[in-house]
Amino acid sequence: MPPLVSTIEIARPPAEVFAYVTDPAHFAEWQSDVVRVQEQAPGRFTTTRRIGPRERTYTQEVTESRPPAQWSVRGLDGPLRPSMTITVEPAADGTASRVTFALDFEPHGIGVPLLPLVRRQAAKGTPISYRNLKRRLESGVSK
Repeated sequence: MPPLVSTIEIARPPAEVFAYVTDPAHFAEWQSDVVRVQEQAPGRFTTTRRIGPRERTYTQEVTESRPPAQWSVRGLDGPLRPSMTITVEPAADGTASRVTFALDFEPHGIGVPLLPLVRRQAAKGTPISYRNLKRRLESGVSK
């Protein structure tokens, strides 16, 4: 299956958007399902997400970081290992940004039959997070 791709325009410069959106310490501020994030080592962190009534913790590692243009991360454990690529492009002569999110999941074991359900849930929930991100950055809360 192809990744779930969403694009949003944010009225902030690319460097500012990139710095905020790729900092795991800010994930819980704009992603409503994130309970906490803990850095494990440079380029590796755990993200605890609320999925329905339960919490799940996933270890993730940064696989690419090219500020202020592209950042990729992949899950290392669990039955559904998420991967995300975030691309930030200048818009409006560099005073704004076009941000593209490509979210995918690699299923393992019990994750294989759960994949369609998780993709549907992600397709519903991620646009809310992206709107939260836009609202936060455009209101200046990220500073």
